[in-house]
Amino acid sequence: MPTTGESVRLARLFSDGQNAVVVAIDHGLYMGPLPGLIDPAQAVRRIGGADAVLLTSGLAESCKGVFSRRGAPAMILRLNWASNYVSIWKYTHSHSVRMLSVDEAIAQGADIVLASLTLRNPDEAEDTGNVETFSSYVAEKRLLGVPLVGEVFPTGGDDAKPEDLQDVVMVGCRMIAELGADVIKTFYTGAGFEKVTTNTPVPILALGAKKTPREIDALKLAASAVGAGAKGVVFGRNVVQAKDPEKFLDALKEVVKVGSSPDKVAARFGLS
Repeated sequence: MPTTGESVRLARLFSDGQNAVVVAIDHGLYMGPLPGLIDPAQAVRRIGGADAVLLTSGLAESCKGVFSRRGAPAMILRLNWASNYVSIWKYTHSHSVRMLSVDEAIAQGADIVLASLTLRNPDEAEDTGNVETFSSYVAEKRLLGVPLVGEVFPTGGDDAKPEDLQDVVMVGCRMIAELGADVIKTFYTGAGFEKVTTNTPVPILALGAKKTPREIDALKLAASAVGAGAKGVVFGRNVVQAKDPEKFLDALKEVVKVGSSPDKVAARFGLS
């Protein structure tokens, strides 16, 4: 059963029972500098209307102004580093290591923490080691009353077709929920995504992955994910690399929270 602290912080993320819109700006940890994130402090100021922002401990200090005001987005800090995220170097394994503890994240201002878990690796010992690391975070977050987002991110997921991720995502989501994740961040798997959400006992947030060719495509991805049972989205590049990040974020919130049609929202906001 969640502690009072976990329940209160989760309720803020899903305020008034609405779906959550989270913006991720932690890409530099694995990809180096990217367009839209060259100046992280400027980037996070433009997305202050999100329900939460996912970032790294190294950015917490320079971005703290956005989180210091009343009505600020929740700060989500990433806890571990895993080699499978380094897509620019084509790593094929997922060795996960701790970057900081849950109490260290709280000391930096985190409202929520996130840890990844990649399974079905080439070496079974990788899977067991990754489960051990993730489980250590579950024990810490329970003691401290902080919600933990578990990220199911298969190696090569960014470059895979959604349907090719179906089995590993569905099994991985159930496993990470059983291990103690309060919320799950993972890939939208297309037509089979409803099976993922209905077979997982905690809320799932669909990630946006690579920048879509058109902004309306990202809105349609979000609508499809929510329509299949996702309780929100975690978008990064599709927000910070938009022509106008603030405008796109407002449009995304209408699609995810209100359930508005992506086509109508795109037309009203002048998105292509």
